Formats: sequence, C-alpha cells, structure tokens
Amino acid sequence: MILSFLFCLFAMAAQAEFRAAAVKVDITPKTPQWLMGYAARQSTGVHDPIFHRIAALDDGKTQVFLVASDLCVFSPSVFDDFAARLEKETGIKPLQVWWTVTHTHSAPEVGPPGVYDVLLKGRSDHEWSKEYLEFVQSTLIAGIKEARGKLAPARIATGTGLARANINRRGRDLDGTISLGLNPDGPVDRQVGLLRLERNDGSPIALIANYAMHGTVLGGRWMQISGDGPGVVSSFVEDKIGAPMLFVNGAAGNIAPIYSVQNDPKSGHMGEFRVLLGNRILEANRGLVAGNEASMWLGEKWVETARKADTGWPAELGKYESKDAAGRNMVRIPVRFLRVADTVMWGAPVEMFCEIAFRVRNESPFRNTFFYGYTNGWLGYLPTEAAFGEGGYEPRTSPFTPQVEKDFGDAVVSFLQSIPRMR
Repeated sequence: MILSFLFCLFAMAAQAEFRAAAVKVDITPKTPQWLMGYAARQSTGVHDPIFHRIAALDDGKTQVFLVASDLCVFSPSVFDDFAARLEKETGIKPLQVWWTVTHTHSAPEVGPPGVYDVLLKGRSDHEWSKEYLEFVQSTLIAGIKEARGKLAPARIATGTGLARANINRRGRDLDGTISLGLNPDGPVDRQVGLLRLERNDGSPIALIANYAMHGTVLGGRWMQISGDGPGVVSSFVEDKIGAPMLFVNGAAGNIAPIYSVQNDPKSGHMGEFRVLLGNRILEANRGLVAGNEASMWLGEKWVETARKADTGWPAELGKYESKDAAGRNMVRIPVRFLRVADTVMWGAPVEMFCEIAFRVRNESPFRNTFFYGYTNGWLGYLPTEAAFGEGGYEPRTSPFTPQVEKDFGDAVVSFLQSIPRMR
C-alpha cells in the first residue's frame, strides 16, 4: 500500500515537471524594406503586421524553443550568428532553438542572402538592412527570454487534421513541360499536424499548426508588408482560441495555396483561408485530448549529399559544405529531431518536396511525424529524383543533384528509427 502511494506521488511529480509558455512579438518594420521571395522590390506600406511567435517547452530535463516568424527565408549564417549571441546572453544552446518561417513572400529580407544570391541571381543586388536584421534578432532574443521566464505547469496534446487549402504547383503542359502553376493531379500534403500546449485547467497556452503551403497568395506586384495566407490564418485562429498560434510550414517545395500569386488580397481571396485552413485547424484542435506523458528527446543529424556541378557557395557557409573521398563538393544539411511523447517533429533548412515527407512519415515508428520546413535557415529546394528528370523551376534552382532524395530520405528514416521511444 505504501509503495503504491509512493509510486502515485512519483508519477504526479513527473507529470508536473512539464512546463510551457508562449510569446508573440511584433516585428513589423517602421520604414520601407526590401521584400523577399520574388524579384527585388521595396515595400510601400504595411497591410497587416508580422510577428515572431515563440513556444517554450520544458520537461524538467530538456528545454526547447519553437519559433515561427512571418518571414520568407534567411541564410543559415543568420541563425548561427543569432544562436551564438543567444547562448552568450542566456546559456541556451543552438540545438535548443528551432527558428522556422511561415515563408510569406511579402515580408522583409533578413541579413545577408547566402545561397539565395547564388541560386537566384539578380534578386539580391542591393545592400541588405543591418538595422532590420538587428531588430529581428534582438526582438527574438527578448521574446525567448520572456517565454523562458513565463514557463508554468502545462499539458500537451498532439494530433492531425485535414485541410484542402493547398495544391501542387508544378503545372504540366501537353509536351511534358513543367512550369510554376497549379496541378490538381500532382502530389500534395493536406495533413495538418497539431501540437497544443495548455494549462492544467485546460486553458490554451499556444497552438502549433504544421501545414505545407507557400506564402504566395500575394504575387510579386504586391508591395506591402503582409503575413500572407499563413499570417491571416494565424491571426484568425488566435482570435478564436485566445492564445498564440504558430504556423509552421511543412514540405511546401512543390505546394502552393489554391489561390496564388495574385495582385492584391481581394483577388487572392485572402479571407477565404480563414475558412479553408483556419476552420479546419479549429475543428482538429477541438478533437485533441491532452495526455499525461510529455517527456521530450532532442537530437540532430548532419546529412551529406553532392552539390550540383558549377554551383558556387558563400564563404560564410563553410560549415555547410565539405568534400567526399573523390573530391566532389558536398552540401552538409543539419536535420533536427524532437520527440514529444509519441509525436516526432523533424526539421531542416530546406524547401522540400512533399513526397519525401510522405516517405518519412510512412516509415516512422511514431504515432505522429511532422516535418518543419525552413528550420534555422535556407539551403534551397530539395526536390525528388523524378522532379530533376522532369525539370522546372525548383530543380533548376536547387543546389542539389538527383541523388539528394535517396541520400536525405535514407539518412532521416534511419535516424528516426533509432530515436528512443517513451518509457
């Protein structure tokens, strides 16, 4: 009887160890900025504000900070500089921070372009703003400090939903030519992966929604700051649940919103994404049940794969390149893994095709497996071998070779299957 009582006390203490918090920080610029995602253009105003959204998770042994920023992409060197500064100020290790972006194409560029300038020549032929980079980094550090200071007892719930707000964007002509467009017959990932943080009384702390969709409802003629479709959905869900919602983009390399590259929000049916995706997130969220198990495991695997011949490389990204035994240039891709109870998130600084995420999900031993794209930087498109054979924009501008699908997929699946399960 006494042993049973002591075991119950131990179980309750272990459950109480899990803590969480969330913070939302405005990063809307007050001056015109170069916008990223299309041809170079400067903003003429602000349509809707943009934010860092930060979730802090702590199981008593492992502490992790998940960040979703209303930005397009940034170089891994930007993350590395930020992470070094954060560690110096707080002691938080780089491995503990997952900085993702929603991939809106109506947000300012952040820092030096890195491989973006190598792969997409002509888009970065201007001075980047050191002031905005400092603003983005300093507000993120402040937000992470605030979130860590707010950590409080919490529970976690995970699960999935379905939304038809996206579509394959590799349009196919009669002669087999592939171009950016809409392809309703192409592969598309419509899973919504959800992770809810809540207080012990059931009130929400934050909702993290993982969905694959380019932030390109608005096209290159749009000149105002905007969170695009992901920003609209996040704000809508936040109004309904009364807590921050992190939109974490998935394997969106070949996936567009169903209304895409329009001249303005009205033409892009922007408000409809509140129904197409926002309501689907809310429906799935209502079906989640918080569990008592919230232990975490955090790891990292660097994957090496060949770099496309004659593709240059920025000097500041030396840690992301190597040479193999034959002297070939290789790209080194850091892949993060986070197990929370029986759900695994994995992330990488790539714009990956959804078929690769399908393979990893199908071969994963965990109940839920979510891919977090654009994590801690951007090293370009990661297409399938078949897509390289077909051609089109993404393979043409990718730094990788057709071998990358196998190299990357095999390494990720192997590592994923080695992650310890819940005890």
